[in-house]
Amino acid sequence: MANLDEIDRRLLRELQNEGRITNVELAHRVGLTAPPCLRRVRSLEEEGVIRGYHAELHPSKLGFSITVFAMVSLKSQAETALQEFEQAMKDLPEVREVHMLNGEIDFIIKIVARDLQAFQEFLTSKLTPAPNVASVKTSLTIRTSKNDPGVPL
Repeated sequence: MANLDEIDRRLLRELQNEGRITNVELAHRVGLTAPPCLRRVRSLEEEGVIRGYHAELHPSKLGFSITVFAMVSLKSQAETALQEFEQAMKDLPEVREVHMLNGEIDFIIKIVARDLQAFQEFLTSKLTPAPNVASVKTSLTIRTSKNDPGVPL
């Protein structure tokens, strides 16, 4: 874990909430001048605390009206089998998140699709036949009431 002081935490909180903030505005909000603010941000990036920046897109405005969570059980939990499945998921653009779990279910996967028919096609032609898959249980998202990326700072 990185050794962060209060200024680093404030920098991270501001960047997590507004990734496009200018360095000058960021420095103002955390009580620094621009050059040391930029040095701290660069240091946090180099340490891997800040992994990247992205735009948060609205799925349905881009034609992706379906979000599904799939609970996947594998035939084997050997490390090579786990890695093979994970690699297969990395290659599928519809798969937005992959989390290995402890317990009866091996993975939970977040999937986006344009519609129910597109999801059905994805399920039967890409997910179910993926390496080592024993079973797949899916739940269609009805409503998202909270979606906060990052961590509480």
